[in-house]
Amino acid sequence: MRKISRIFLVLIVICSITSVNAQEEGKVIDKVIAVVGENIILKSELESQVVSYRAQGELVDDDAKCGMFEELLFQKLLLHQAKIDSVTVSDAEVEGEINRRMNYFIAQIGSEKKLEQYYKKSIIEIKEEFRVVVKEQMTSQRMQGQITSDVQVTPKEVKAFFEKLPSDSIPLIESEVEYAQILIHAKESEGAKKAAEERINEIRERIVKGEDFSTLAILYSEDEGSAKKGGELGFMGRAELVPEFSIVAFKLKDKEVSKIVETQFGFHIIQLIQRRGQKVNARHILIKVKVDENQVKLAKNLADSVYNLLSIDTLTFGMLAKKYSDDEQTKKSNGLVVNPQTGTSVFSIDQVNPQIYYSLDKMNPGEYSQHVPAQGVDGKKGYRIIKLLTKTEPHKADISTDYSKIQGAALQTKQSEVIQKWIAGKSQQTYIKIDEEFNNCDLQNKWIN
Repeated sequence: MRKISRIFLVLIVICSITSVNAQEEGKVIDKVIAVVGENIILKSELESQVVSYRAQGELVDDDAKCGMFEELLFQKLLLHQAKIDSVTVSDAEVEGEINRRMNYFIAQIGSEKKLEQYYKKSIIEIKEEFRVVVKEQMTSQRMQGQITSDVQVTPKEVKAFFEKLPSDSIPLIESEVEYAQILIHAKESEGAKKAAEERINEIRERIVKGEDFSTLAILYSEDEGSAKKGGELGFMGRAELVPEFSIVAFKLKDKEVSKIVETQFGFHIIQLIQRRGQKVNARHILIKVKVDENQVKLAKNLADSVYNLLSIDTLTFGMLAKKYSDDEQTKKSNGLVVNPQTGTSVFSIDQVNPQIYYSLDKMNPGEYSQHVPAQGVDGKKGYRIIKLLTKTEPHKADISTDYSKIQGAALQTKQSEVIQKWIAGKSQQTYIKIDEEFNNCDLQNKWIN
């Protein structure tokens, strides 16, 4: 079993802890275990870290738990100093990061619907629970970035770092891949689009004649996440909504009902509930365009034809991706897929969508798969052809082939030394109180005088 990615486990932990004030036999089992400036650490925060590691199959002993506790102390000290130094993260940046992570989670699990079914919460509810954690993470990361911004390593330092590593401490580089794809969606027939548009028109006419919008959303909306809440989406900024929806929603007046709006998801009608600055709270009803099996078969036939074209020497994978792929993000770059976590084209094996990994695992660089079923975030069905571009086997790091990774490790070590000096100074200037249950922890830094 490949390990679940740490970023995905963060979501599992957040969505699993429903109340920090859980009670057992009338006693509150959560408590404050440390105070750093104005920031507190709850026992539930530490326990969530333990859950995360154990979910990966790792053994968490007392020493590991103490290490997690010290990391939390560091994070809270960063937050404390960020407030003093006016280091902030804007709401727009938080929204952007949440959306990026949510897109990654959805890609990992398969679809928005599957994610909502797994957690029994709407996407909006999951994002709201995620918001505070993400803002704290981003703020502490920015503060840490300021502390280490001037730290650099020279080639001489990199070489010296590698040569000092004991042979049994040289890191193992896991397998990494680069791949391209041609994605072909099943097309929406004119008949299916007309039927969906007529259906949303009927619903809108009922609302105009006086029927309750939220009731009809519960009954008929095909956005399962919002339907159970009467179609309400919660406060969202422009960047969180697809452009066609956003343009209309931000022009509506209170309680006004929009005309029909078409997006990649289908046909909508929107009602504004409230506008607050650069955010709106709206409800909507979505009717999706049904893709019939004939269109799915046509997509499969086209994918089969494109696959056969790959055997023609004068046609490259990139040329066919540009002509036939429905993935706007990759078709202009010869089908090359970008890792959303790193912004590069390199994926470690545990970062690859399981469906895609199944195909890549059986391929050699330069080979391409036959068409395999695919489903996008918006629920569209289709087929994809995958080409494996590069693949590395797991191996011990070597300075001639893995210089950038060794350089990163050397830089990280040097940054850690700078961070330790920073902690030593700031911890003496900051009010810090630690619960006595951690008195036996052998912490790396001196947190209290």
